[in-house]
Amino acid sequence: MIDLRRLHMLRVVDQQGTVTAAAEALHLTPSAVSHHMRELARELKVPLLEPQGRGIRLTPAGRLLVDHADALLARWEEAQAELESHRAGITGPLRIAGFTTAISGLIAPAAGRLRHSHPDLLVQVRECDTAQSMDLLVAGKADLAVVEPVEGGPPPDDARFEQSPLLEEPYLMLVPADHPLARAAAVRLEDAAAEDWVVADPGTCDHAQRVRVLCAAAGFSPRIVHAATHWPAVWSLVGNGLGVSLVPRLAEGPAGQAVARVPVSDETMPTRRILTCFRRGSRRNPLIDLGIRALEEAVPDQQTMDDWPRSA
Repeated sequence: MIDLRRLHMLRVVDQQGTVTAAAEALHLTPSAVSHHMRELARELKVPLLEPQGRGIRLTPAGRLLVDHADALLARWEEAQAELESHRAGITGPLRIAGFTTAISGLIAPAAGRLRHSHPDLLVQVRECDTAQSMDLLVAGKADLAVVEPVEGGPPPDDARFEQSPLLEEPYLMLVPADHPLARAAAVRLEDAAAEDWVVADPGTCDHAQRVRVLCAAAGFSPRIVHAATHWPAVWSLVGNGLGVSLVPRLAEGPAGQAVARVPVSDETMPTRRILTCFRRGSRRNPLIDLGIRALEEAVPDQQTMDDWPRSA
């Protein structure tokens, strides 16, 4: 009999690249992880890991086993989901991870709904970027995540996850309240080609890269002058006349800032896709199903861009 926990550890070791990193992700000691990997190799009578530089990699036999492990662990998730459905009551915990604007616009409202509809349900929310959310799902530290497709992230057909569309979110032009563009019904990105730009710090998210790509598609390279770590800082810099920015509609800044959010014209409407993500096979778990339905209910009504509040 193969211990499914060891298969899971092997998959995390493969994902992290070193035993030490895998141990940290699993909240175990490196010696414990090494022991379980040796025992798994002994049980199967094949080497599973081999050194690669300062890290390790799977042997061909290890790679074959991980490919099967994805299917086996997905079936185990299905079994756990069916068992959970037979248990009386829904108490949790339901652990939801997501990036900053997803928490403020989607996850927090969903958790609030669940608190009122299921008072005994414990919902735990964790703010992190998409890559870390995926790591938490693999390590079993999160049950459900709200993510956005990012460069270098898992592909849509990753065998470890199921990903479902949740929201197609438009971007808005953020300009000072007294800026000429603030009075426009809609703008094009090229209308801001000569402006100074404010973006989120590249070390915190991919906002800067996204702005560059969208502006390039509109035919110009943005003159990025200011970088900020949090959206309130972006709001403040724009509100004080230091530049413009392109922000997702769910992003929020402090009240009272002298800024305006202006729709981008349909011809060049930039958007980002937001997805729910969970371990493959766990969709029938009533807790996860409940969380997904609450998130879907939290998706803002599909308002026209003219109805969306322009000042913030």
